[in-house]
Amino acid sequence: MVRIVVDAMGSDNFPIPDVEGAVQAAREYGVEIILVGDEKIIKPVLDAQNAGSLPIRIVHAPEMLEKGEKLVLKARSKDAKNSMAVGIDLVKNGEADAFVSMGNTGAGMVNGLFRLGRIRGVDRPALAPIFPTATGTCIVLDIGANPDCKPENLLQFGILGSIYAEKVRGVKNPKVGLVSNGEEEGKGNELVKGATPLFKASKLNYFGNVEGKEVIGGKVDVAVTDGFTGNVMLKSSEAVAKLITDKIKEIIKNGSVLTKIGGLLVKPALSAIKKLLDPGEQGAAPLLGLNGLVFIGHGRSDAFAIKNAIRVAKQAVDVNVLEAMKSAIEESLRSAA
Repeated sequence: MVRIVVDAMGSDNFPIPDVEGAVQAAREYGVEIILVGDEKIIKPVLDAQNAGSLPIRIVHAPEMLEKGEKLVLKARSKDAKNSMAVGIDLVKNGEADAFVSMGNTGAGMVNGLFRLGRIRGVDRPALAPIFPTATGTCIVLDIGANPDCKPENLLQFGILGSIYAEKVRGVKNPKVGLVSNGEEEGKGNELVKGATPLFKASKLNYFGNVEGKEVIGGKVDVAVTDGFTGNVMLKSSEAVAKLITDKIKEIIKNGSVLTKIGGLLVKPALSAIKKLLDPGEQGAAPLLGLNGLVFIGHGRSDAFAIKNAIRVAKQAVDVNVLEAMKSAIEESLRSAA
């Protein structure tokens, strides 16, 4: 049985959505859940879920991560007892297969690096969410963990993202593109120009440069960029999606009787669009490149999102994506030697 650690203190409204989502996942996906956090806070919420004989247990973590400098200091301490540190240590020690948290991304990265380390040959792990596109989905990495990158980092991101797309997303021979301000080769900043020959010489199914519209248009399965650009892409996309859905609701609500009737008629289609744009459908994004499976989601996640994050983590464990990424990076190192 796959064992998933859930940071019960991770979400903005912890521990209720974290525990509720974990219980739902245990029921639906047949996974063993290890809830990590302050037991006296978690246990009453778990007891209220009527979990019965479900394979769920609590591992006590008495400390809370603080913001600012103390967050990094506590994350790096080998004796740290916060929920992230304790949870990731369970993965490191082989007591669990993956870690899921809706907590601070920076803390997740620091804890992951300090406790799990990197896959050999990977300089920097990347956060890799799923973007909805016109033809399905696209993995975009990095979206915030690494604002400043070198061309070699982008190549590593491309390899990791390609393996994840193939193994977890089921995409055969994924197309990989470099995010740029123009489709033509030679466009882009020095980072993109420096990365281009590395991608062309690799064994990736390299598509070439892609603008934002090609990413959303579904031209590639993996879009590679630095964390600064990726984060702007993510935040802008989420904001535009919310603006469109909010404006449609506003127009229908304030419109004529005919507009309201039309709104009722198109409600199923609007619901489908809302589902497509809902980040809770994926739940969390993997930190690819760590020597262990770590998934980080939005702090504002509800139980539905947390349940889906656990589903995605289980899929990654089931297909042994970590070993596949290690093999791909090793092959890349041999080719470069």
